[in-house]
Amino acid sequence: MCKGLVVALKIAMLTTFYPPYNFGGDGAGINRLSTGLADRGHEVTVIHDRDAYVALAGREPAPIPSDPRIKVIGLKSSLGKLSMLLTHQLGRPVTHARQLSDLLDGGSFDIIWFHNVSLIGGPGLLQYGNGLKLYEAHEHWLVCETHVLWQDGERPCEDRHCLSCTLRHRRPPQIWRRTGMLTREARHVDAFIAKSEFSRQKHRAFGFARDMEVIPYFLPDSASRAMSESPYPRPYFLFVGRLEKIKGVQDIIPAFGGANGPDLLIAGTGEYEQTLREQAEGHSRVTFLGRLAPEVLTAYYEHARALIVPSLCYETFGIIIIEAFRAGTPVLARRLGPFPEIIAKGGGLLFERADELRAAITTISSDGHYREKLSRAARKAFQENWADRIVLNRYFDLISRLARERGMNEVSAAAEASRT
Repeated sequence: MCKGLVVALKIAMLTTFYPPYNFGGDGAGINRLSTGLADRGHEVTVIHDRDAYVALAGREPAPIPSDPRIKVIGLKSSLGKLSMLLTHQLGRPVTHARQLSDLLDGGSFDIIWFHNVSLIGGPGLLQYGNGLKLYEAHEHWLVCETHVLWQDGERPCEDRHCLSCTLRHRRPPQIWRRTGMLTREARHVDAFIAKSEFSRQKHRAFGFARDMEVIPYFLPDSASRAMSESPYPRPYFLFVGRLEKIKGVQDIIPAFGGANGPDLLIAGTGEYEQTLREQAEGHSRVTFLGRLAPEVLTAYYEHARALIVPSLCYETFGIIIIEAFRAGTPVLARRLGPFPEIIAKGGGLLFERADELRAAITTISSDGHYREKLSRAARKAFQENWADRIVLNRYFDLISRLARERGMNEVSAAAEASRT
């Protein structure tokens, strides 16, 4: 229970993508955060860019149920794709500038919370509004034009070849990045938030001058949920995610060759799917499930021998790892990016080479007691580090401290009272 809410904070969330106008985990994460804030009595308004999603997806999304406590404003321009391109190139709001100014500059929001602002307003958006300002880095956009630090479409980025890399990703270079604009506009933000210690260090290594707080993703705790029946008749390992080259599925399919042993179930869709299906031809133990709804996916997590996370790129976190941990499912993750710091808290194993992956699969498949030990550690790690109560308290601690430093005493008190 909350300690007794002093003030219902008025919070604006600014993001390019938000469900159903979103592609991946950042929109879902912002939705979970908004819901968590509303659960504690705060007034949340989400402002996102409909034009950006429609331009990139080529269609309107299917509608989904919405939380009536969260006000959602989808920006839309008659210029459509051109609106998105202008923001991408100029680094500031263009067609939506007046609407954003009207929404944010009136001083009605206590907290202005920036997320993925790449196509809703770029760095120029950071000067809008007068409340306490947070910026949450769901991707590496602050230091990478392609967001993912994936150099030339082939390998994790270790040094800057930004122009050639951007062209290889088939994106127009952003001139504003060469002008110092981000450094100037970042001064308007009270605190930047990284999703892992690894991501904080990568931002620093690639030249982002501001220090960053580290607050991870979270999930609602479902400890009381009854376990479902297995959705699959054989023992299996699970992959969940977009089917893109950077996710590394091509590296784990060979571990499931031959007729004997557990299966590999691949949940997700993406541009690399056909290549992966061709690679898996003749592998009778590899099954593609397509995209699964979250309520369906839960059962697959619960009954998997382990989740395999083979990403080749530098993720900022690893939401699917804590989804598995919540279900008490061990994780086999590549020794890369933020995964070692997550797995270090218990509940999984790391691999780098193909033989290490095969050995881990064999161990978890054949040693039920060891697998159960990992399962208990996974569940414990989730409850202690990534359950909603734990992480939301970290947000409120940060807000309370920043607001107190700025003399925003009512905001500070409301944030402190929101801790559970």
